Amino acid sequence: MRLVLLGAPGSGKGTQAAKLREHLQVPHISTGELLRAAVAAGTPLGLQAKVVMAAGNLVSDEIVLGMLEDRFMQADAGNGFILDGYPRNLAQANALDALLTRIRQPMDIAVQLDVGTELLVERIAGRAAAEGRADDSPEAVRNRLKIYNDQTAPVVDFYRNQGKLAHLDGVGSLDEVFTRIIEAISPYADVG
Repeated sequence: MRLVLLGAPGSGKGTQAAKLREHLQVPHISTGELLRAAVAAGTPLGLQAKVVMAAGNLVSDEIVLGMLEDRFMQADAGNGFILDGYPRNLAQANALDALLTRIRQPMDIAVQLDVGTELLVERIAGRAAAEGRADDSPEAVRNRLKIYNDQTAPVVDFYRNQGKLAHLDGVGSLDEVFTRIIEAISPYADVG
């Protein structure tokens, strides 16, 4: 099972990915964690990323794709993986699709978790308060959500046009949302 979880910040992607990892027995791959691990390990791509990040710039899609390819080739990803929050834009979606085609591991399905803006703002504000962060004002969160929606709408369309999109309600208990995901992905794998 090769799965992409899409959804705005606060939609529950990370929480659901952790639960899916246990259920499907495939790794949950986060590009942020990949970057941090590669930098800490001093890999060639990690060293490139470290220089870029030290200058205050975003790591290029080329470096991220190289790290993803290395990760996809590890033994535990042989039966698939869960990508959380990547790709974030159309260029990344096209590049990821080309990579997966080249390594003969095409994406099975993308799951879009839909949660209303006001609930997302509430969730993120609650998370920020719990973590002692003051930089997540409701206005800042709404702006980040607008940017996310502007960039990610084409990614959702990309997977919809390929017939690989499940659009799901991301509101409800952890188990309710998890059940919706399992039902949506069940035609692609033995996930009973």
